[in-house]
Amino acid sequence: MNKGAGQMSIKDKVIAIIAEQAVLEPSDVTLDSTLEDLGIDSMGLVESIFAIEEAFDITIPFNANAPTESDFDISSVATIIAGIERLQKEHR
Repeated sequence: MNKGAGQMSIKDKVIAIIAEQAVLEPSDVTLDSTLEDLGIDSMGLVESIFAIEEAFDITIPFNANAPTESDFDISSVATIIAGIERLQKEHR
């Protein structure tokens, strides 16, 4: 499971990005946290999505104007991580 020194797991990277947006410590972000729980508003959500896309070199099928119609489940930190893992598999 070790991906070499300095390589964070998808989970750790996503949590770090979300924690940064929420101005929290990564340890404050749990898998069942919702972005709302963490105080991330719609603007913070869009910034988080951009940061995640950049970090993982993927495109997230997310429409900020219609988040519920998106293919990408942002209901919790765990679903975001699962979505990114799925996108990365498809991307290869």
